Amino acid sequence: MLVKFFHSSSSSSSWWSSLRAPSHEAQSGGVEIHKVQVIMSGSASHSGAPGSWSCVPAVLLLLLAGAGAQFEGYSLSGFPGADLMPLDSAYGEALDQFGAARWSESVRLLELSLRLHRLLRDSQTLCARNCSRESRGEAVEPGLRLMEHFLRRAACLKRCKAELPVFSNTYPKQNTLEAFLRREPYKYLQYAYYQMNNLEKAVSAAHTYLQRNPGDSQLSKNLNYYKSLFDIEEFLIDQEEKPHQALFVKAVKLYNSGDFSRSVLEMERVCEEYMRAYEECVQVCEGSYELQEFKDFYPTLAGFYVDVLKCKVDCEENLMPNVGGFFVEKFVATMYHYMQFAYYKLNDVRNSAPCALSYMLFDPSDPVMKQNVEYYQFYREQWGLSEEHFMPRPEALQYYNQTTKQKQMLEFAQNYLQTDDEDVVSPEDLTGSPASPPDEEFEGLGDYEESFLAEWWQEPKTKGDTGEAE
Repeated sequence: MLVKFFHSSSSSSSWWSSLRAPSHEAQSGGVEIHKVQVIMSGSASHSGAPGSWSCVPAVLLLLLAGAGAQFEGYSLSGFPGADLMPLDSAYGEALDQFGAARWSESVRLLELSLRLHRLLRDSQTLCARNCSRESRGEAVEPGLRLMEHFLRRAACLKRCKAELPVFSNTYPKQNTLEAFLRREPYKYLQYAYYQMNNLEKAVSAAHTYLQRNPGDSQLSKNLNYYKSLFDIEEFLIDQEEKPHQALFVKAVKLYNSGDFSRSVLEMERVCEEYMRAYEECVQVCEGSYELQEFKDFYPTLAGFYVDVLKCKVDCEENLMPNVGGFFVEKFVATMYHYMQFAYYKLNDVRNSAPCALSYMLFDPSDPVMKQNVEYYQFYREQWGLSEEHFMPRPEALQYYNQTTKQKQMLEFAQNYLQTDDEDVVSPEDLTGSPASPPDEEFEGLGDYEESFLAEWWQEPKTKGDTGEAE
């Protein structure tokens, strides 16, 4: 099946609409599609004509509006100097304040930590983008040419980072970065907001955490509790939502309503935004890594690059949209499936066929898409199709080649670069015995979470009251 969903153990929240199970639906003219309905309230207003083969440019205003809504007052170029501090320190102090039940100060530091993390990622992306085109040099020998490229890029990154204040601080530990990737700060924020009786922000924090961790039954229970107190619909805001995720839901809504013209335009924007988000994700993976021990030259390089590859391979999973507790599997293939059928319904077969071939890159054995491609080929003369129309779209081919090669290299490393007595390059030995993460004492049902569970079902303060535990 084309579109699959990973369903969490928790039930879908009522603010998202129900998802119909995938099914085959035959369409006129012989082209079929796996149909998935995402029925949601509201309507789309964007209009326009279908795009060309390449992903259409995104609207910058959308990005700016989304960033402003998620992190009010945040700015890469105008980050307050007084707020700059190491991420480990800010997050660690935030959890210390949380443990001491100083809710206001904990919230301040947790919010600051999120902004510092955003600043770090944005700064890394900026430097990686600026230095991505560094020349490989003119050395004749391939090895020397590659190393010259490394040196040139390292020099470029050094110059770039010297101009960005965030890099003057100590780089955060890997455990801290992983906690932010799992959206752990929002788990603490939602309870601190609750203690301060700021239920609207508590709802947003809980929702943001659950979008990445839909199987967390306790946070789902908390969100249902908020729902019993007031209408939470307008506060269900994913503070970490990427543009392509919201656009995908909008495009599917338009598709299900039969508005194929606007749907394919929005799906082209999804394509553009996803490719941009993916590129940023893999660039951030090339950040700083801690050297645990000295080894031979090539095993050391290989050890570093195994960690980088793991991070890059995980980008696909980390960027999958979550719709009502369901993660969309094979997301890139799904985009092209929707586009190929929408273009077909618009009688734009010259754009439809390349989308079908793009889908086949990711799921070559799919019987429905095979039939669609055969159908296009059978009527190619009637529709004026040439060989170029039976090739994948360029950005799809590039993405497929890149992700496939990365997975192959990671598999090779895991199979052949295992621990031995001489050259230890396994990821476990590279990380050694890492320092405890800032939130280690809060893992599981610790004292503070036990207190949370004990108090949670007591009568809450009247909405609008203020107050804070000392």
